[in-house]
Amino acid sequence: MEIKWIQTFLIAAQYGNFRKASEELYLTQPAVSKHIRQLEKNLQTTLFTRERKGVTLSAAGLAFLPIAQKIIKAFEQGMGEFESWKQGYKRKLVIATAPQITSSFLPSLLRLFMERHPEIEVMIHVQKSYDIGGEVSSGRVDIGLTRIQPIQSNIRCEMIHEERVLLVGSPMMEKSKDVNESDVLQTYRIITDNHPDYWDDLLPLIKNFYPHVQTMPVHQVEGTKRFIREGLGVSYLPYSMVKAELELEELMEISPIHIQPPISKTYLISQVDTEESQLFTQFLKETVATL
Repeated sequence: MEIKWIQTFLIAAQYGNFRKASEELYLTQPAVSKHIRQLEKNLQTTLFTRERKGVTLSAAGLAFLPIAQKIIKAFEQGMGEFESWKQGYKRKLVIATAPQITSSFLPSLLRLFMERHPEIEVMIHVQKSYDIGGEVSSGRVDIGLTRIQPIQSNIRCEMIHEERVLLVGSPMMEKSKDVNESDVLQTYRIITDNHPDYWDDLLPLIKNFYPHVQTMPVHQVEGTKRFIREGLGVSYLPYSMVKAELELEELMEISPIHIQPPISKTYLISQVDTEESQLFTQFLKETVATL
């Protein structure tokens, strides 16, 4: 029995059509039919009922379907592990991280960690903060880095970092008038929804002092910064997310008057203490303190 026969079987079962399966697999239709016949011969049963408009799984095909899925999953996992071995990796660490963290301090920390532990293959899944707790709870990832506390009760959560949030705008604003909080919040849109934690409390506070402020929700950090640079608005962002732009004078900090900016927190969540996760956790706690 060959893996390619089983792969063809799964695609044909998905589409219920050998022609569509051939297009998906970049094979000829006769080649698809041959794979299925060879698999059926090997299993000594009929997997599909042939019809004029396509094919449907037979009773044997339905029974074999979950077995085939397990075989392919195990094959792909094994090949992935073998590929990692060829690249020199001996261990693996899977981290789920929020976009706001990916866009701030994580890349520089990962570079240092990977230089210190070249034998560990690090895989990053960028996901919304709201989803990261579920990823850790299910065991799909080893560690989660999020901006909000998870709701799951079977995982551990620890705040590892907090930083100030700044009101930032474009340096182009300085050309028109003296820039302060009152000027920009009454002149420019405020770009919201780019952080999962503080906007629910921050926006009502802003509207209390500036009731006519206009808002523009933007759910991505990089998009927010691009809009600010183009003079489309201002926003409150954690310092680590705008540090580089402030140093390059692509963005500028606007001093507060009435609004006390919030604090942005980073949480480390985990469930099972593998050696790899312990190494990364220890490194992260040591390094994040220097930010």
